[in-house]
Amino acid sequence: MKDVSISGSDRFTWWFSQRYMLVFILLIFGYVGLPFLAPVLMKTGAVGPAKVIYTIYSPLCHQLAFRSWFLFGDQPVYPLALAGVEGLNSYEDYTGLTGNNLLAARDFLGNEIMGYKTALCERDIAIYGALLLFAVIFTLTGRKIKPLPWYYWIIFGMVPIGLDGLSQLPSLAAGLFRFIPLTRESTPLLRTITGGLFGFCTAWYMFLLIEDSMSETARYITNKMRGGYSNQSLLRKPDD
Repeated sequence: MKDVSISGSDRFTWWFSQRYMLVFILLIFGYVGLPFLAPVLMKTGAVGPAKVIYTIYSPLCHQLAFRSWFLFGDQPVYPLALAGVEGLNSYEDYTGLTGNNLLAARDFLGNEIMGYKTALCERDIAIYGALLLFAVIFTLTGRKIKPLPWYYWIIFGMVPIGLDGLSQLPSLAAGLFRFIPLTRESTPLLRTITGGLFGFCTAWYMFLLIEDSMSETARYITNKMRGGYSNQSLLRKPDD
């Protein structure tokens, strides 16, 4: 029988193909969890480390205070008055700032009364939280969930978030050009729902494609090892 060389890359690829979901879960958990550490650090007086986290996430999210979650304050959110959320005082009431001033809303981290904002906005936390939720469900079910049709992904995942997000663009323009009046502002609940739908449907659609690719890779590496590698310990059946 012809000898087959099994490289370290082959071993790693085989290992990763069996445990990639665990890697994804840890990465997503870290990505969505770290923004919650920022307000905790602010509350404990560790302002420097907290600002490092805000800075890291700054290119990844708008971090507008009126579209972010807050910890340790009077309210969990401080939406603009335009959003019309009953039972909550507005961002303008608490800060004296307006929604037109986007730079101020981005730079505002919080205070002892309002608490401190997370380093990711409400919608982003919903998106990545839903990705994490599906990843856990997918893993616990042994990666046996049926694929999501692409048109369901578009209808339930992309259309709601697109409508909610794009309809706010004139308001963002108003923040850049202050002579333009604010037109529409979504609510924290609506951002969370549309973000969650997008994250969950995206994970459902994409993870199943990744699973097909990983399964094919695992079969290829396994056949290669069976053909020329004598260490059969690598060929044990992976955990479901």
